[in-house]
Amino acid sequence: MIALRGLRRGEAAGLRWCDVDLDGGTAVTCRQLQRRDGRLMVCPPKTAHSTRVTALDRTTIAALRAHRSRRRAEAAAYGEGYRYSGYVFTNLNGDPVAPGWLTHVFQQLIAEHDVPPIRLHDLRHGAATLALVAGVQLKVVQEMLGHSSIVLTAGTYTSVLPEVAHTAAEKTAAYLLQAAGVVPGSARRRGRAPARRGRWGRVAPGRVWCGAGRPASAPNRCGRAPGCGYRAVSVRVPRPWRRDRELPLPIPGWRVAKGLVT
Repeated sequence: MIALRGLRRGEAAGLRWCDVDLDGGTAVTCRQLQRRDGRLMVCPPKTAHSTRVTALDRTTIAALRAHRSRRRAEAAAYGEGYRYSGYVFTNLNGDPVAPGWLTHVFQQLIAEHDVPPIRLHDLRHGAATLALVAGVQLKVVQEMLGHSSIVLTAGTYTSVLPEVAHTAAEKTAAYLLQAAGVVPGSARRRGRAPARRGRWGRVAPGRVWCGAGRPASAPNRCGRAPGCGYRAVSVRVPRPWRRDRELPLPIPGWRVAKGLVT
């Protein structure tokens, strides 16, 4: 939830199962847990804008389902003393965890796997950075993080915005140049494939010709003269042409004459 969806550690600790809809793929952030005067207290989110609905990806949904199954098995194994607090992340006895405990567990995992030292809050920054690099709009990232202003989001991740801006510029230019028929990165215009030359002259790929070697004005009609007996067909003359090479005859009774079907 912190590494992929960008929750604060207090918001993750205060998440309850009633706030999570695994079938719908959403999680409501409406509270956080903070330790004050030695006691764990339920507090409102950091700002009014921090109360939000977070969309969950399939990886996070699968991880939450597996976590819920493990917690149910641990509750059954603990016995009668287990307390069902309703929180997603709890201790072995069912009580909610403190945000400081999440940081402690995270630092233990860092030491065990020999990972460069990072803070738990850096996972939240990483989620926002990856979202921006993936092309997510800045306004969507602001809503995901629960920032009160988009200026705060833009100011925090200024190092990522130039790369995102360059990607957006390339996509915009490619879309415009494609509509104009210009190859991106050059002044060359898009066009049809170059015409091929057969042994008896230039034959454009896919153009309709009649058996007399003249362009056809319409299907099954010749452009030489009205009432021409030749049937118009689409022919591509092979290159290089060999006299002993014959074109396939798709219809019985047709013959090959100078590389053109008649």
